Amino acid sequence: MTSTTPTTAPRRSLSWRVVDIVVASVVAVACSVIFLAWIPLSAGPTTLLKPFLPGVQGILNGPWLIAGPLAGLIVRKPGAAVYAEFVAAAIELLVLPAYGASVLLSGVVQGLGAELVFAVLAYRAFGPVVALLSGAAAGLAETFLDVPVYYGGGTAEFWLVYGITTIVSGAVIGLVCAPLVRAIAATGVLDRFASGRAARRAV
Repeated sequence: MTSTTPTTAPRRSLSWRVVDIVVASVVAVACSVIFLAWIPLSAGPTTLLKPFLPGVQGILNGPWLIAGPLAGLIVRKPGAAVYAEFVAAAIELLVLPAYGASVLLSGVVQGLGAELVFAVLAYRAFGPVVALLSGAAAGLAETFLDVPVYYGGGTAEFWLVYGITTIVSGAVIGLVCAPLVRAIAATGVLDRFASGRAARRAV
């Protein structure tokens, strides 16, 4: 006798596996290299932009916001964005301790901003629009930290321009993460992740 009991798809687990920790850590290390490289690379453009319009240098903040959206898109588990951004910031601090513990605070804040978008969507949506929103949210969160900590003496115009440019920069870097995940998945290293399988099916 054939059973008529309907079958259900296995429930998606949001629990972390060892491989999730390993890959999120690798993402964090790679992003810390980007952070460290961007410090000297952005110095010249920042100097040029500052006189152009107060606060417009926020457009250069994107590379420091990449870890959260990228890890969130790859690992697809609660806390991935915060974890990767914090670990990347911690590595940056170890290499350049002169920047102080505020680097760690930035990492947490940026990661929480990126994480919020994935959390609101219950970790079920990971397309380009989500990537863009995650990066933009990281930029918004960083703005709320930078304005009182680093630019407390600025004008309202400065804060507005800095906030808008930082959010735009974050949105762009988030959008860049979407094809970056597909490129990484094409190598096969993400086959144990839903992100890798989804990216390869889309090809």
